[in-house]
Amino acid sequence: MKFFSQWGEFMMMGARAFAKWEIENSNTILRDRKRLIALGLLIIPIIIVGIAFADEVAGALPQFLGGKKAYSPAYYGTFIFVVSILIGAMAGLITGCIGAGGGFIITPALMSAGIKGILVVGTDLFHIFAKAIMGSVIHRKLGNVSVPLAAVFLIGSISGATLGGYIQRVIYETNPVMSDAFITVVYSFMLGFLGLYAGTDFLKARKAAKERLPLGGGEAHGGKEEGAEMGALPKKLQSIKLPPMVKFDYDFVPGGRGISWVFLVLSGFLVGLLAAIMGVGGGFVTFPIFVYVMGISSMTTVGTDIFQIIFTASYAAITQYAIYGFIFYTLAMGMLLGSLIGIQVGAMVTKVVPGITIRGFYALAIIAGFVNRIFALPARLQQMDVIPLSKQFCYVLEQIGIYAFFIIIGGFAVWVTATFFKNIRVLKGEEART
Repeated sequence: MKFFSQWGEFMMMGARAFAKWEIENSNTILRDRKRLIALGLLIIPIIIVGIAFADEVAGALPQFLGGKKAYSPAYYGTFIFVVSILIGAMAGLITGCIGAGGGFIITPALMSAGIKGILVVGTDLFHIFAKAIMGSVIHRKLGNVSVPLAAVFLIGSISGATLGGYIQRVIYETNPVMSDAFITVVYSFMLGFLGLYAGTDFLKARKAAKERLPLGGGEAHGGKEEGAEMGALPKKLQSIKLPPMVKFDYDFVPGGRGISWVFLVLSGFLVGLLAAIMGVGGGFVTFPIFVYVMGISSMTTVGTDIFQIIFTASYAAITQYAIYGFIFYTLAMGMLLGSLIGIQVGAMVTKVVPGITIRGFYALAIIAGFVNRIFALPARLQQMDVIPLSKQFCYVLEQIGIYAFFIIIGGFAVWVTATFFKNIRVLKGEEART
């Protein structure tokens, strides 16, 4: 139980670190005229092609722009572009309001909208890549980045991303339904784990709030904030002197700590594999591995984790998906546009909403994503003749999951937006004072 609690906590810390990077990127893009112009130049062709000439021109689009080879509806125009903006906005609202990654809802949302899983994964990675480029590849406020740590880690993560992309493509080429089922199983497991942790975390926070303990909505708590103290496992791994040794954490220990490159490459391989399979960057796994397994301080982990996500996601997006036609360019740009707006609104709402309420909504959002994917799984398995269920029954289950998911996520989005407009005068006053 203690292992589950600590692992879940560190995963949440990783999600918060990535959310902080997304918020800073959003601020960087929206407050820079040149970046806004660049964003407009990227979106204008989509509007022209997608709205006016979608069906006629789409067949001639290069594969790396999301041609028909990847999967219909890669060439759809107006409707899917609007949907992508809305989904990006909902994910942005969660990221900005809760201070934890809203990317977990993107895959369930897009797959529920009828987009193939492999296309969703490739597009999500491309979306992260585009956001990193737009907001500058290496942000000045990343924190303590250990370049040697990141460089060795990237050897493993790039290898893992290569294998993950290959696995995805092989499964898809074998059977597109199997590909969707595979991604659905992976997300069901991950969202189930995070949903259970987020739910118990909310209940603990609510109990603590009743006891008047100072627990905020978006801050880590109850754990090793700096990660300076190590458990038995990190000490054992760091005692294995298999050269070359990579040094880090000079601020905590005279002379720094060190760990064999083998463990960094292996952990990077796992993160890259998950990033290429899930499309969320893999940072939520890097954090617990760095802090809980290898004994790297959380301060060093934050900067190094975001650093590796940028390069891992970029590599996976371009080399494993884009060049094979498995991205949806229109979708990626719509998500980028929607998330930039959503993040700003969500971040401002945190100033007028109790943290405990925000934490409760996040737990609900993760659980809704889990329900959406687990209810979609029987239909995929039935299509592959794996389970003897009727097609109608599986369809009903899937519809329940879709409606439950969009009602909860949509309700959250409406509530945050309404709260924003209701308190807009207060928020303007705060901005004026700052």
